[in-house]
Amino acid sequence: MAASPIDPFLEGKTGSNARGLLRIIILLLIAAAAVSSRLFSVIRFESIIHEFDPWFNFRATKYLVQHGFYSFWDWFDDRTWHPLGRVTGGTLYPGLMVTSGVIYHVLRFLTIPVDIRNICVLLAPGFSGLTALAMYLLTREMTPSPSAGLLAAAFMGITPGYISRSVAGSYDNEAIAIFLLVFTFFLWIKAVKNGSIMWGALTALFYGYMVSAWGGYVFITNLIPLHVFVLLCMGRYSSRLYISYTTWYALGTLASMQIPFVGFLPIRNSDHMSALGIFGLIQVVAFVEFLRGQVPSKQFQTLLTSLVLVIFGVSFLGLVLLTVSGVIAPWSGRFYSLWDTGYAKIHIPIIASVSEHQPTAWPAFFFDLNFMIWLFPAGVYLCFRKLEDEHVFVVIYSVLASYFAGVMVRLMLTLTPIVCVAAAIALSQILDTYVLVSKPSPAVAAAAGSSTSDSLRSTRAPWVGIQSTFSKVFMTSSIVTYLLLFVSHCTWVTSNAYSSPSVVLASRMPDGSQFIIDDYREAYYWLRQNTPQNAKIMSWWDYGYQIGGMADRPTLVDNNTWNNTHIATVGKAMSSREEVSYPILKQHDVDYVLVVFGGLLGYSGDDLNKFLWMVRIAEGIWPDEVHERDFFTARGEYRVDDQATPTMRNSLMYKMSYYNYNSLFPAGQAQDRVRGVRLPAEGPQLNTLEEAFTSENWIIRIYKVKDLDNFGRDHNSAVAFDKGHKKKRATKRKGPRVLRVE
Repeated sequence: MAASPIDPFLEGKTGSNARGLLRIIILLLIAAAAVSSRLFSVIRFESIIHEFDPWFNFRATKYLVQHGFYSFWDWFDDRTWHPLGRVTGGTLYPGLMVTSGVIYHVLRFLTIPVDIRNICVLLAPGFSGLTALAMYLLTREMTPSPSAGLLAAAFMGITPGYISRSVAGSYDNEAIAIFLLVFTFFLWIKAVKNGSIMWGALTALFYGYMVSAWGGYVFITNLIPLHVFVLLCMGRYSSRLYISYTTWYALGTLASMQIPFVGFLPIRNSDHMSALGIFGLIQVVAFVEFLRGQVPSKQFQTLLTSLVLVIFGVSFLGLVLLTVSGVIAPWSGRFYSLWDTGYAKIHIPIIASVSEHQPTAWPAFFFDLNFMIWLFPAGVYLCFRKLEDEHVFVVIYSVLASYFAGVMVRLMLTLTPIVCVAAAIALSQILDTYVLVSKPSPAVAAAAGSSTSDSLRSTRAPWVGIQSTFSKVFMTSSIVTYLLLFVSHCTWVTSNAYSSPSVVLASRMPDGSQFIIDDYREAYYWLRQNTPQNAKIMSWWDYGYQIGGMADRPTLVDNNTWNNTHIATVGKAMSSREEVSYPILKQHDVDYVLVVFGGLLGYSGDDLNKFLWMVRIAEGIWPDEVHERDFFTARGEYRVDDQATPTMRNSLMYKMSYYNYNSLFPAGQAQDRVRGVRLPAEGPQLNTLEEAFTSENWIIRIYKVKDLDNFGRDHNSAVAFDKGHKKKRATKRKGPRVLRVE
């Protein structure tokens, strides 16, 4: 029976449908792998919120669910930053909380019983699957090869550079922001390629969602205008570019201004001026293009030169006047710290004190990106070879993100997406070259000449040359081996480095078994159960969100760090003598003081290791009263043993850390396992505080502020204490113990 003329068409269509279905299945498997790889923290520990900032986000989400959106929008939190409070609704990005609240109410509407805590814990893994799908769409816009999109999705799903901020329990803004970042860039590239108002409007819509979710939206705000500016400089102006950018900027700016925390920043802040400037520039370019067709060529050049000079002069003068007059806010300290790595340490120590704001060490790139760091430059080079509008975007993104990731550790998160795109393009090019290449057809060989065809080694010997079976097998097996090693590395990093909650510490016993150290939750639970509901807790700002979230007690400072003077006040109280610290504590109604001490277990993240930042921040406000140099010996050493300076040994932080610590050791044998030194035989004494609680492993120590009526009011002079005041001393006994207030 003769074949129908339509049979080849049906066969091709069926094959295309099969490949499309296979891609969908692969993408779903990648999304499932992305989600499951982030569940190690739940499997190894429990369903718990991690780190510091997520505890405030969780507390705010619970308030939103319980009281509704409008109450959340107007929420004034009087239990933080005592006695100032915080206008919470106007000082946060609400996208994360609103997303969780919407999911919660949708599930409840569908009669699916679920606790808001589990939604918050699993939100980041869930969005990581969506991020992998968005990465596939973005990469497909850069190259026609489907394998590149699938590889990029797989890379994004399991790379440690993204997993570090998206494991289960990491309920931070980046949980949804990276998905919005990647998807917004996909929509932007789509808009530029099609010149469609619809795609531009969708870009603006997701940009507005991004603004509501994360302060990193400024990266998009500056990257898209830079992309447009470079295209204009390359002479690639087109109506597609004009339609895309004007639609995005107009609608996106209006959308971003609906967030109270952002408000009028898009038109009054220097960080947003590049977007506004490019919006004006593209209007000028469009007008010039219109004039080009209306004015004769001789007069056009003169008109163009005059127009450019006048507009540039007026715009520059207007920008200077608006900045000087204060209408446009100057560049922020965070902006300067991106270009000068030493700026924050000198001028804004509160920024430099955060570990994730430190410059990135070289090993971190290999730790978070592994072998993709080698493929990254190759992918950028391949984009240079084609250099379409979308490839220009990849090049600009790569250069900027590489620089910023080297300046600040946390910005590795913004570099990871473009590394996945470039690495996937390079690897797919290699695979397509070696796997899909075939021997030249007889017609091609004849056209090239028989002598040329016969001279090819691969035609004479099938095991030699790029087209040979050997080269295909060798390259394919090598790439598969590298990919398996990459998966193994990502799994190890995820399970061991990025899946441990900061509030639950884990160590290994000599026999290899896991030992859980739960001092943080033990201490916060003690505060919740044994202190009045309105008891004010003073600690360093690192623990403010956790105290508010787990202990539910008012705090003086927390991780929002919006008031540098208030934080400096806490730093001054910690670094001063008791005669100076006690009036500060009483002035701020402090009932308990919490410190973190790791000397017994060797926990290096304690307050003594952070102490110099407290001193520096306090010195920035009171340079005449607090001096960092007083805490260093004559040889410039920071010591806590018997060679420590008198200022160090008399500071409140030192006394609270080592109070009664000698009772755990034989006489004169007290050791600090973090600093690796032997402590003085006689430990410090406290007169204004009394020990209220010490956790099992001595990591958390809580002191109650005494009510001393006869204590002097002068902050700067030493006042005699009441000699008859009875001092409560803990009974000496070896080993960790718990002291409870009766």
